[in-house]
Amino acid sequence: MQKLQGKTALITGGNSGIGLATAKLFLESGARVAITGRDQQALDEATKALGHDVLALRSDAASVTEIEALMSQINRAWGRLDVLFVNAAIAGPLPFEMVTESHFDTVMSVNLKGAFFAVQKALPLLAPGASVILTTSIANQIGAPNFSVYAASKAALRSLTQTLALELVGKGVRVNAVSPGPIATPIWGKFGLPADVALAAQQEVANKSPSKRFGQPEEVAKAALFLACEDSSYMVGQEVVVDGGMSLL
Repeated sequence: MQKLQGKTALITGGNSGIGLATAKLFLESGARVAITGRDQQALDEATKALGHDVLALRSDAASVTEIEALMSQINRAWGRLDVLFVNAAIAGPLPFEMVTESHFDTVMSVNLKGAFFAVQKALPLLAPGASVILTTSIANQIGAPNFSVYAASKAALRSLTQTLALELVGKGVRVNAVSPGPIATPIWGKFGLPADVALAAQQEVANKSPSKRFGQPEEVAKAALFLACEDSSYMVGQEVVVDGGMSLL
């Protein structure tokens, strides 16, 4: 059953990981899909991997000017949005004492400011019955050493989800969030760690999980599809956790 037949969907950070897996699932579910990313080569590779008529748009999630331009492109292409999946994010782990103002601003600009204005600038395009989904993280409720800025940004998104849900429900727009735990995505290769150290860190995380493994991007994508379609029509301001039980520890 194509649960998004005839719908239009924009996925920020859709060129890899959870965003790319969600784009694939949305396409299979009948939606027209647009993805964004900062790197044109990664966008081109994602488009090729998806093998469909995807609208791939280069856009910096931290720039309000580029977010506005992105929404103008969506307006010209489709004239409306039925699903907005605000997924673009960066992590940048650092010990608390090493966090600089520049690092703080960079993470917050992508993860919080970018998400806030993506929803705001998309609002005129959101059709009645539209679904907005924010990607939070289980780090927003549990201690996350070395991820202080990232965790704070995701906690802010959890709050934003609830506030926007109440502000926008009267406009016929539902706002919810998907909250991943440890997921096997390319972000683990972007921490600047030697390959063996990164692998050991991932294994340590997996061993702590009640499920004894990392989640797959496709498992988060299925939760995003649920929030995007009519199956979740009575869900407003909720956070769906996909973490293999990690947040229960």
